[in-house]
Amino acid sequence: MNPSETSRYVRLRVDLVLEVPDPDALTGAALAHIKADEFMPDEERGHAEAAVREDESEALAYLVDPTDLVVDIPGVELAQASWSSEPVEYDPESMEWDLDEEDGDFDQEDDNA
Repeated sequence: MNPSETSRYVRLRVDLVLEVPDPDALTGAALAHIKADEFMPDEERGHAEAAVREDESEALAYLVDPTDLVVDIPGVELAQASWSSEPVEYDPESMEWDLDEEDGDFDQEDDNA
């Protein structure tokens, strides 16, 4: 394939599972972040604060911006980004959470397509 036939776009997928041993610290940091955001409208600020107080995954979503991962990479422009955060049941011993195995299965599926 020559360069004109190759896509200039790359999808980067990152999946993290985080433990929250101190939810009060997480919530406090998110509330401070929201309070310091001078561009957030007051109506949205109230909604954000309520969401953060109810759900640690919401607090995390206000603190983590995955676009920060690529902003300083030379030769790359961010075309689109989205992310979400949700509570999950996690068992590190479960095959469901074996990320290396998942990568192998994914590669095999691509080869059969």
